[in-house]
Amino acid sequence: MHNESIVFTVFLIFSGAAVVSTAVLYTRQSLLVAYILLGMLIGPWGLKWVSDITMVQEVGDVGILFLLFLLGLHLQPQNLFHMLKNVTWVALLSSLVFFALGYFVGLAFNYSNTECLVIGASLMFSSTIIGLKLLPTTILHHQHTGEVMISVLLMQDLIAIIVLILLKGASNADGLSWQDIVGVIGALPALVIFAFLVEKFVLIKLLAKFDTTKEYVFLLSVGWCLGLAQFATLMHLSEDIGAFVAGVSLAASPISLYIAESLKPLRDFFLVMFFFSIGATFNFSYATAVIVPAMILAVLILIIKPLLYWGLLYRTGENKQVSLEVGVRLGQASEFSLLVAALALTTAMISIKAANLIQATTILTFIASSYIVVLRYPTPIALTDKMRKD
Repeated sequence: MHNESIVFTVFLIFSGAAVVSTAVLYTRQSLLVAYILLGMLIGPWGLKWVSDITMVQEVGDVGILFLLFLLGLHLQPQNLFHMLKNVTWVALLSSLVFFALGYFVGLAFNYSNTECLVIGASLMFSSTIIGLKLLPTTILHHQHTGEVMISVLLMQDLIAIIVLILLKGASNADGLSWQDIVGVIGALPALVIFAFLVEKFVLIKLLAKFDTTKEYVFLLSVGWCLGLAQFATLMHLSEDIGAFVAGVSLAASPISLYIAESLKPLRDFFLVMFFFSIGATFNFSYATAVIVPAMILAVLILIIKPLLYWGLLYRTGENKQVSLEVGVRLGQASEFSLLVAALALTTAMISIKAANLIQATTILTFIASSYIVVLRYPTPIALTDKMRKD
């Protein structure tokens, strides 16, 4: 009966997170590690205290939308568009390198050719949520490091959407048309234009008239974030891109910083659920079968990704310090890895074993990368006052 109660589920997650976080902080680990470990411990494949993870996953996904919305609020559109032009080829080339890495490691462990293609596709991206959760909101977003990093992640998001469309097309009896891909590429400019027109003629006037009513500002901000996220899905883009564009459209508004501060607690609530769901969905019965290739892939990603981004960004004219920091912060797999694995599994393109390999690799890189970034660079969840910045 308790497992069917939303209140009891939330109680288990947040009370458990408080307990595990205490131990994690004493051992100087990242809090994100605590949430993932808790999911493994009490989720469907652990103690089974939380047996239905679907609701937690859906609620957790909202946290990503608020995170991206807040990031957009701190980025001036002109700076962002300039950076996107500079990093497009960086995102494309790095994605190809890690596609090849995943493909050949999969072949080495006797996965089928289709499974190797999916494994390669799943490792093409870095984590938007890990990278940006550990990025100081009010410091780096106004500096060049944050702009470079977010630009790379945005380009990867677009590539990821195309990959997901290709996977759906491969499993569809009618195949995939080029109109689908062209439509996605053309949809982004249309979404941006729509967002800025609404901001200019509707939102800014409403905020100017009712900005003294804080509750209204909060409601309008949440509605705009989630509304544009849903509108993006109608245009065959991701909810993530819609939420980010919603934030960027308001970045020039003088009330943007207030909106950002008021939404932080809401963001953090949902993100705890998100990271819990990542740990809770891992099937331990396949752990022994995938642990060796997962460890190999994780180590290669953790070593090669920072070095590759460092070299590629340096060739675009970035200085070595910025290039290396961006590389380290992007040195992990992505939540898109989990989406690729889930879609390929539901369409019978890969086996459960291959899906768990992708999931295990993603979790390992999430944990290790979070630990490295928290110890090396300023983050909102650093363990010392000197390194803690938000």
